[in-house]
Amino acid sequence: MKRIGLLNAPLSHAVASLGHTQALAIADAGLPIPHGPARIDLAVTPGLPSFLQTLDAVAGEMMVERAVIAAEMAAANPSLRALLVARVDRMAAAQGRPIALEEVPHEEFKRLTAAAVAVVRTGECSPYANILLHSGVTF
Repeated sequence: MKRIGLLNAPLSHAVASLGHTQALAIADAGLPIPHGPARIDLAVTPGLPSFLQTLDAVAGEMMVERAVIAAEMAAANPSLRALLVARVDRMAAAQGRPIALEEVPHEEFKRLTAAAVAVVRTGECSPYANILLHSGVTF
C-alpha cells in the first residue's frame, strides 16, 4: 500500500503519465466532461472532496508550468478565486518556478478540457471551480 501522496490509483497514474505541456483538469461537480479525456470521479457528496483539497493533493506531486481558469470566476466566485491565486503562488514557490495563470471565457475553458489527459471531478458545488494544470518538466 502506498503510504503518502495521492492514494487514488487512477489520479496517481494520470499525474505520473503526464508529459510536458499535457493538461490535467480539476473540475467542480457540474462541469460537463467531454468524450476523450479519462474521467476520474472523486465526488462523494456535495463539497466532498472540495476543489481546493483536490488541487492541494495534486500540487504535491505535479510540476505545473501553466494554469487556465474561467474568467467568470472573478465575478461569480471572487473568494474562491482569491484562494486559488494564493494556492497557485504557493505551488510556484514550492516548485521553484513560476506558473503562468491564464483566464479564458468559460465556454473556451470547456472546449480546452477536451484536450486534457484526464478530468478530475470533485464534489465542489460552487461556480467556476475548475482549473486546467499544464505539466512542466523537472529538469
